[in-house]
Amino acid sequence: MTQDWNPDAYDRFQDLRLRPALDLIARVGALPHGKVIDLGCGSGAAAAALAARWPDKKLVGVDASPAMIARAAATGAYRRCDLADIRSWDPGKPSALIFSNAALQWVGDHAGLLPRLARLLAPGGTLAVQMPVQSGAPSHRFLRDFAAEMFPDRFDFTGWVPPVAGPMDYARLLAPLGQADIWTTEYIQRLPAARDGHPVRLFTESTTMRPFAEKLSAQELAQLIARYEAALHVAYPAEADGSVLFPFRRLFFVLRVR
Repeated sequence: MTQDWNPDAYDRFQDLRLRPALDLIARVGALPHGKVIDLGCGSGAAAAALAARWPDKKLVGVDASPAMIARAAATGAYRRCDLADIRSWDPGKPSALIFSNAALQWVGDHAGLLPRLARLLAPGGTLAVQMPVQSGAPSHRFLRDFAAEMFPDRFDFTGWVPPVAGPMDYARLLAPLGQADIWTTEYIQRLPAARDGHPVRLFTESTTMRPFAEKLSAQELAQLIARYEAALHVAYPAEADGSVLFPFRRLFFVLRVR
């Protein structure tokens, strides 16, 4: 993806996106000496909660988006904010906690990435991760199906695999690295009625839709959105007050390294 993220669009559903981060923070135990790293910090939504949980530790934000890292720095909660790619990022010194909320699903090769991140922790340190597991839901599947059918010259999902594996896969991957606590949660999110589009489309436009939008002209994107919204109205019908119930599954793990 070449276009930068849009912090305003992403933060439109900030409360819903923050809740999994708070649930993840609550499962992290005692930490050794070292910094707390908010890896893929985005606009800094979890910064205040991280700073409140570990007020005696230096909090560092890391993200590859200039727009997002600027928004995160403006919160004032971080000791430092670094513009860096997760795949090559290195803290320099062992960290007490590497916390990553809804970021690693954008990074491939988890079999190589997660052991590398574990090696960047101090003894007894923690890697805490949350990732959406939504790729098979209508909200995400429709985009792949429609884009491949409407624009086959740019979208081919032959051999496609979900960006996040199953809990058992992570259990096996993390077992040699330390003690891992792994779980999934399905949040029944109530999205408010909106005049500018179906609520689920508005939820996905700043994340899941980005790689699709980047390959389409404005006219082509409008055609895809029209078909996407029509299908969303069937899959996620409006409630009496105009809101929409949007089930959203997420995978969590907390790894304490040896």
